[in-house]
Parts: sequence; structure tokens; C-alpha cells
Amino acid sequence: MNRLARETSPYLRQHAENPVDWYPWGAEALERARSEGRPILLSIGYAACHWCHVMAHESFEDADTARFMNESFVNIKVDREERPDLDAIYMSAVQAMTGHGGWPMTVFLMPDGVPFYGGTYFPPNDRMGMPSFRRVLASVLTAFRERRGDVEAAAAQVRAMYGRIETSSAAGGAPTVAVLATAARGIARRYDERHGGFERAPKFPHAMALDFALAAWRRGLLPNGMIVARDSFLAMSRGGIHDQVGGGFHRYSVDDRWLVPHFEKMLYDNALLCRLGVHLYQVTRDPEIRLVIEDLIGWLAGEMTSPEGGFYSSLDADSEGEEGRFYVWLADEFDAALGDDARAAAAYWGVTRVGNFEGRNILHVAADPDVTVARLGGALSREELLGLVRRARAALGAARARRTRPARDEKILASWNGLMVRALAEAARSLEHDVARSLAMRAGAFLIRELVDDGRVMRVWNPSRDARRMPGFLDDQAAVALAALAMYELTFDESWIAHAERMTQAMLRWFWDDRAACFFDTAHDHETLITRPRDLTDNATPAGTSLAVELLLRMGDLLDRDAWRQRAVDVLSNTGDAVERYPLAFGHVLSAADMAVYGPIEVALLGEMTSVGFAALNRVVAMQYVPGLVLAGGRPSADVALLRHREPINNAPTAFVCRRYTCDAPTTLPDTLSAQLELAVDAPPLGDAAPAPRHG
Repeated sequence: MNRLARETSPYLRQHAENPVDWYPWGAEALERARSEGRPILLSIGYAACHWCHVMAHESFEDADTARFMNESFVNIKVDREERPDLDAIYMSAVQAMTGHGGWPMTVFLMPDGVPFYGGTYFPPNDRMGMPSFRRVLASVLTAFRERRGDVEAAAAQVRAMYGRIETSSAAGGAPTVAVLATAARGIARRYDERHGGFERAPKFPHAMALDFALAAWRRGLLPNGMIVARDSFLAMSRGGIHDQVGGGFHRYSVDDRWLVPHFEKMLYDNALLCRLGVHLYQVTRDPEIRLVIEDLIGWLAGEMTSPEGGFYSSLDADSEGEEGRFYVWLADEFDAALGDDARAAAAYWGVTRVGNFEGRNILHVAADPDVTVARLGGALSREELLGLVRRARAALGAARARRTRPARDEKILASWNGLMVRALAEAARSLEHDVARSLAMRAGAFLIRELVDDGRVMRVWNPSRDARRMPGFLDDQAAVALAALAMYELTFDESWIAHAERMTQAMLRWFWDDRAACFFDTAHDHETLITRPRDLTDNATPAGTSLAVELLLRMGDLLDRDAWRQRAVDVLSNTGDAVERYPLAFGHVLSAADMAVYGPIEVALLGEMTSVGFAALNRVVAMQYVPGLVLAGGRPSADVALLRHREPINNAPTAFVCRRYTCDAPTTLPDTLSAQLELAVDAPPLGDAAPAPRHG
């Protein structure tokens, strides 16, 4: 066992038996590199990463390769999910050096931590234009020892790049309708009309960009925005990227039609897709979309929920030494599991003797059910076919349960849990889904109890070891606070607002920098690194800055804090023209900008929350898609601006629909409330994005 056996990260412990003399990131490794003048070999990955496993088996478990690494380098292994700061810093260098990035990431550093060469996966032997890992090691070592000037020059260029990133600020102004419209059209231009999603393979879900496309459609900025979002979601749901048996989505598709995924399942993807699905269901009432959401919630409850209530991070792509083995089917396996139902189910899911993935079958909805009914000669009606499919899913699930399950990364990350709690709270409201409500309540309480200390959010909680004291990053702070707001909208329990307010104040204290006038991803008291990361782009998860901006807009409106609203607009003003040029990389930023431009749609529900009338009004709000909704409910409250100085009409549950605190006539009628919400969404923006003067 090497030093990684003592670590909390499941990814690091996967490498505890490597013959490589691995260090975790920390003072011991860095001091050894400095004192001995050795280059550092930094390897960054995560537990569910298929190619991380491949490189580990090929190189890190090889005794000769390990011996060379141990003799020549200080070897450091990092879990990118526990240390997104290190991942962001060194990924930016690798992308600058090579033009691409990914995991596993292999970076060679000077003894002071500045990178001078890097890449991603390296094979054990030269192939397909890629040098072998051993050859890379030898070349790097030779350069470090014999061409030190060149190496130091490369490191100096990277150091200068970091300096430019840390001090840069984009020119721009407050976001406008024109900016949103240009970005929306940019998203539409990248839409794949044939298969859904964006551009060509590999295809990622881009749930945040799809969510913004839906909002842009609702605002009248993108006529086909709803089609882009709906058809992309349905194409994914019918493809192999969606687990047709167990629910939930895999990470991405290697082809352009969503058939062949990389089979790992990540909590964050499913959180973002769940929330997108809820918004689409509010618009379409499509039962297929609802079923996908319910299956996802079932998967989450059955496979990803800890006894304490938090959600695990991921499921591995591999089992039994093969990628996707748990999820794919030989035709004989499929037939044996389903018996007489096999023929019709095979037609529905495209199962053949030849298979579509290395001789096996990735289940996918091969055609519209009506087409499948016709191919079956009309022996079944559409309803009978779908009933047979439900029965077949249960039988296949029982058969699959006897297989070796993929490994599960059981660390609990604050930001990913915050995203999922928010999605579940919205699903519970809009679908009236009791399981979603129960999961959200337990997980929300878990986050506050285990991962929030005096308003400051910790990064990670691990069930087997105490890893709770690792301070969180900006995305942790903002995502958990937004989850608390979603829990308030689900329950109207004002204690959730108090939690969100403390977390917002802590976010401003620890992550805002007055000199740079921006948020950084690491706190002021974080370990000093070669640069302080600040990433504005929404990658697989929302950027910390975009979450922070949305939080300030929502909390500023709910509690009437003009300074918070103004700071959010100021941050958005510094995104420059990047959101128009690269809209797919700014999906969540654009949704926050939409809220800044159009202003929140404020809904206050006054009355006894247990009454039938209050439930009817609340149901109207939950069922409608309202971009920028800020919702408050219960009795009049001095602490919540939307509930201040308002009274129900004749003691009956009453709804107030407002924009910047200027309200329509209060109503007790659900139909009137529904019409007011429609008009509020259709209304033009209230001037520019800066907070307007109060209007009573």
C-alpha cells in the first residue's frame, strides 16, 4: 500500500496498491520536489472515469513504469472532484499547450508547481500518432535535465498566462435583450435537427443551454427554442445515453445519435437533466417526459442515496473489467430474461443477434411506438406495447441485479448535492411527487446539518472517514444556498431563507474580491496556489460565478437587498461578448442574465398554508413554466420582502403577482392567477438590467 491508502477519496484509494510511490497533493510532496529539485508528475482523474482506469491498468500497475516514475519524479495523484481548483488550474495549462483537455490528465510541473508540459491519456505503446507513456516520461526527464532553459521558458509562458487570467476583466455592459437574443440564435445554429442536441459527436447533454433555449422561447427571442429543448431531451431519453432499464442518464454519447454512451453516471448530469425535464413538463404536460423524470428519481432513491440522506457522486462505467458490461445485453440474455415478451420488447428496444456494441445490445427506443406496433403486425395496440415494456423493464432489472454492479463513488459533494436538491424540490412541486419531496427534505436537512458551518459550506462528506472539514469552493457555497431557496419554495418554511441568507453573506465574505471586483472560485483563506482560479464558463456543471449571480438576484429580490442585485448585474457586465460568441459554454450565465434583464416574476401567496384554497393557488404556480420566478408564501412576514405589508382578501388565500414589487390586483381565483402569470412572462423587460427605483 502507498500513501493513498490513508486518503478519503475513493479515486485515490483505487490507486493505493499501485507500485507507484504516489503522494496526495500537499506540503510533503511539494517540499520533496523543491528540496530535491525533482519535476512533479501530476495525475488528475476521478473515480468513474473509464480512461483513468485504462491508464492505471496499463501504466500505473506496471512495475517497470512505476520504477521509472519513482526514480525520476515526485508523483502526485489528485481527485478532480475533491479539488476542482487544482483541476481548473492545470487543465487550463494543458488546453493551452495541446488544444484539448480531458481525463486522465497528466501534467509535468517544475518543483515550484508551474506546469511545463502536459496531456491527457497516454497509451503503454506508441499507437495512432500518440507516444507511449514511457517515451513521454523519458523525453520529459531528458528535457528537464539537459534542456533546462527551454523547460523554464515554457513554464514562464504558463506563469504569464495565469497572470493574465487572474487580472483580466472583459469589457462589456449590463446584459440586454439583444445579448440574450444573439446568444439564443447562436445556440439554435448549433442544434442538430436530425438527432437533437448540438453539433456532432461526441455529444454532451448541455442541459443548461437547453434550459436557456426554453426560456428564450418563452420570452419570444427564439421561436424554435421549445422544440430545440424538447426534442433534444426526448432524443436523449430514447437513446442509449438514457438507462432504459434502471433510469438516469450516462455522462455523454460517443456518437451523434445518443446511442453509445460513456457509461459512467454522474450525479450532476442527472440533477441538471431532471430540472430541465421538470421545466419541459410544465410546458408540454408530456407523459413521456414525466416518466423519464420519475424513473430518474427512482434510480436516485434506489442506487444513489446514502443512509444519512445525501447523494453519492457517481457510478463507474466499468464492471467485470469491461466498459458498460452491467448495462448491455446479448440477445440470448435478453430472451432468457423476458420469455414470451422478448420479441415485442426486442422490437421496441432495437435488440438484434448482431448487437450494436461489441456484439451486445445497448437498449434504446428504436422507433416511435406506433411504428413498432406496425412492425409487429398489429398484434398489440400501442397501450398494450407500452404495458409490455413496463413489465419487461421490471424483468430486465431483476436479471441485471444479479450481475456485478459498477463501483460507486460514495463521497458526497456539496455542490452536486445542492444541484440535485434543487431539482428534486422543483420536481416535487410540479409533479406532486412524494418520493422527490421526501428525498429533497432528507438531503436538504443533511446538507445543512453536515456540510454547513456558520453559513460556510464544506466541500465533501465521506461516510467512512471524516472528510467534512475541507472548506468548499464558490460553486459549493452558491449551489447549497440555491437549494435552500428551492426548499423554501417547496415548504414555505422561513428557516430555509435564514440558511440561504447566512450562506449568501458567507459567500460574499469569503469569495468576493473588491480589488478585482469579481468572485474567485477559492476562498480568501484557501491554500496559496500558483494562481487563484476564476472560471466564468459553465462546463459540465454551472460555474461558481454563474450560481453566485443567480443567488444574489434571487436573494436580493426576496429580501429586498438592492446591493446584492446590483453586484450580480456588475458581475454579468464583465462577461463581455463571450456569452454571445460561445453560448453553449454559458448556459447558466445566460439564464441568470435573463433574470437580470427581465426582472424576477414575484409571486406572494398569502393565507393559511393547510387550506384548500392556498393549495389550489400554489398548484397553479407549480404547474406553469415561469422563467425568473421568485416565490414566497404563508402569513405576512417582516423578514420576507414579498410578504411584507400584504394581507389576504377577506381572510381567503390570496395571490399577488409582481415585478420589482409593483403588483397586479390581488386575486383569490386560480384561473386569474394563471392568466396573470402568463401576462407577466410576456411582459417586456423593465428598463435595463440595473435595479430600478422602488415603486411602493
